[in-house]
Amino acid sequence: MTGTSLQMVAIAERPRLLRFLAARGAGEDAEDLFQELWQRAARPPAQPISDPLSYLFRAADNLMCDLRRSRQSSARRQFDWHEAVSAASEDALCERALIARQRLEAVEKVLGDLGPRVSIAFRRYRLEEQSQATIARELGVSLSSVEKDLQKAYRALAELKRRFDAE
Repeated sequence: MTGTSLQMVAIAERPRLLRFLAARGAGEDAEDLFQELWQRAARPPAQPISDPLSYLFRAADNLMCDLRRSRQSSARRQFDWHEAVSAASEDALCERALIARQRLEAVEKVLGDLGPRVSIAFRRYRLEEQSQATIARELGVSLSSVEKDLQKAYRALAELKRRFDAE
């Protein structure tokens, strides 16, 4: 049997072959698999084919096996990729958290080195959102002193930021 006559059998048995592929889980890929089967049927066979219909059904079954293997391989690659990205993301998150902790410690040290009044004024103004006048009253200093303390803190933190950016 020639490739052309095998193609003619495939065309004649197209509905049965499509049902066969769909029943084995081809789903939306049934038409694509039939096209692949038709193209394979176009190649002249190495040996004579005594039962062309059985040959086509066997070839269709082989295509389904290939499709299943391809889907499994794709799913495995997707899973492995997801695991690799997740692990890298977790490593990156851990690294960022460590860097953030180190930088926070550096900020606390810089503020601590400026003295307790500067540190208190900065924390209350920036973190607790208290007014400068309230902070001045609580610390028993002038408003001008609180402003100067905040400027010291800002200058020291700006210098620290420049060092972080240089790293």
